[in-house]
Amino acid sequence: MRQVTQRLKDGRIEVLDVPVPEMSEHEVLILLRASLLSAGTERSKVMTGQKSLVGKARARPDQVSQVVAKARVDGVRSTIETVRARLGEPSGLGYSAAGVVAGVGSRVAGLGPGDRVACGGGNYAVHAEVVSVPGNLCVKLPSSVEFEAGAFATVGAIAMHGMRQADVRLGERVAVIGLGLVGQLAGMLLRAAGVTVVGIDLTPRLCELAMKVGAADLAFERSGLDGELPGRALECDAVIITAATPSSDPIALAARLARDRARVVVVGDVGLDVPRAPYYDKEIDIRLSRSYGPGRYDPEYEERGLDYPVGYVRWTERRNMQAFVDLIGTGRIDVGPLIAHRFPIADAKTAFETLVENDGSPLGIVLEYEHELDAVPDATAPSAPAPTSRRNSPMRAGLIGTGSFAQRILIPAVEAA
Repeated sequence: MRQVTQRLKDGRIEVLDVPVPEMSEHEVLILLRASLLSAGTERSKVMTGQKSLVGKARARPDQVSQVVAKARVDGVRSTIETVRARLGEPSGLGYSAAGVVAGVGSRVAGLGPGDRVACGGGNYAVHAEVVSVPGNLCVKLPSSVEFEAGAFATVGAIAMHGMRQADVRLGERVAVIGLGLVGQLAGMLLRAAGVTVVGIDLTPRLCELAMKVGAADLAFERSGLDGELPGRALECDAVIITAATPSSDPIALAARLARDRARVVVVGDVGLDVPRAPYYDKEIDIRLSRSYGPGRYDPEYEERGLDYPVGYVRWTERRNMQAFVDLIGTGRIDVGPLIAHRFPIADAKTAFETLVENDGSPLGIVLEYEHELDAVPDATAPSAPAPTSRRNSPMRAGLIGTGSFAQRILIPAVEAA
């Protein structure tokens, strides 16, 4: 069986017909029904990929310094070859989706074929008809939650973890700077928790939307906050920054909005030139929010399925995802008004063009999938091959990790041997 998927290569979106992925003992094979395009992460990734080499260097000065350091050690020619190979590598897009389980690895508990699930993870929950996702990145969908709503689970977990980092309490006032998709979801979650939300964004449309969908009690345009701040926006117990900008203006504004000894949580990719005086005077606590929650970037948790004990780590990334879809199931969170467009997976190029070219940056773009089969044939984790005699058999070599060095040096050397 083959499937339709897409990838980013040389700044272009390619829609491909590729084989169904294999499933390991720690993974779940899922027939996707819906996946969500991220107006922040994926839009930025596509736009960066479309830039020239100089443009990419300006966008990522941290990586330029790494290239310079490598050139000093390995030489200019080798470094150029490595950079070209790296930039030429295709990469999958997507990290928040929902679908139906077709197969379950032997070490995955609590899920079975036919279960409706939400799933997440970069390089796992990509925009494709069939995906193989680690069990710890999958959660069951309540029966009342549609697939397109379930596709918001991972992005919702990002907003939820930011809220948990802010340590908000019932009755507090919290400012959310940046009312994009994550900001809107953060506002909804805060209000569902009994918090008064002050929304702030550069775009009037997003301020109006936040008020309309119940993501903010008050909303202000950033341009209107240069002078004296409105009393209703002052003395916030916490400030959550979900904006995406190289400017450090959100950090400076957060200090003005915060009360004495408040918490400022950085969720979005913003400049971090912290003005010392206001943060010192108010003794403000700055915290960073790392993606979906505890477990993120830990291969033991994400890839091998080793969970953290609930008594020690109450809210892991998987528990955050489950909590978010449960809130949708009870009607406390409604993501429907955030969906701006729906496209079939075959029109993925059009979907990304809409994402990149639209100056208004649509919040929720959903890709939809239709399947003729309810299950994938032979959806079982591969078993270990039976031992064979080495006598008179050709030599075999396995390679784990196919980075630029392996592609340029190791693989050609093995093939030539």
